[in-house]
Amino acid sequence: MAGEIKSLTTTLDDLIAPIVAEAQFVASEQSIMRNLVKNFNVPMNTGKVLQVPVYPALSAAALTEADDLTPSAISTSKKDITLAEVGLMTNVSDLALNHSASNVIADVGKLFGEAIATKLDSDLIGLFTGFSEGQGSAGAELTVDEMFKAVAKLRTAKAPMQYYGVFHPKVMYQIKKALTNTFAGDRQSELANEAMRTGYVGNIAGVQIFESANVAIDGSDDAIGAIFSTDAIAMVMSADIRIEQQRDASARATELVGVATYGVSELHDSYGVKLTADAAL
Repeated sequence: MAGEIKSLTTTLDDLIAPIVAEAQFVASEQSIMRNLVKNFNVPMNTGKVLQVPVYPALSAAALTEADDLTPSAISTSKKDITLAEVGLMTNVSDLALNHSASNVIADVGKLFGEAIATKLDSDLIGLFTGFSEGQGSAGAELTVDEMFKAVAKLRTAKAPMQYYGVFHPKVMYQIKKALTNTFAGDRQSELANEAMRTGYVGNIAGVQIFESANVAIDGSDDAIGAIFSTDAIAMVMSADIRIEQQRDASARATELVGVATYGVSELHDSYGVKLTADAAL
């Protein structure tokens, strides 16, 4: 910025490394979606659009002895995933750095990591609404039956396993309530016992279930989760969280900027099923 004097003292340089380490750790721990989808890495200086070829399914046929084979046409489609930046900035004052009783650098790193992790999860979860296949309905509680129907659709589409389910905690409450018979009835099943002991429902119909508050609730108290195969959604990562500094002498502060560069896209529409449900308790 014009008119500013930038400081590159060893004191500030030494402070930056702890921010980077903390931010990357927190982002990895807080983001669940990143580990459930197809991941691609883009090296630097190779462009900002990743092209993913999508091959069609082929069918084999019975043969007659000595008859010549007919060539099968293979025509690929493609998905273009464009990289974009997300980030945030804050000013850390000299007073905060020099006189705070807490570790200001670690605190800022934690905030940066959580914010970018939340944004990443929200962007990936936002793709659920784009799935053509759906189950459930607005204003109705999610049921195990609807989840089994979603799995049946994935298997019919020959979506490769493993399958994952991501839902808002308020939606999953309804599932836990049904499994445990309103916490009072017959609780002899393995799922019911686990829900009662830990509040976690591990697997339903071969689906690993996860809860995330990053699933949005609309104005009608409905939320759209999904059951999907890993190959349903792709995330392209160019650079994990980067921290940069700029000294603002007149403000007696150090400007810190955190940025991550990535792109997200649906890969196979038939490999995911959205589930709409009431999210009001």
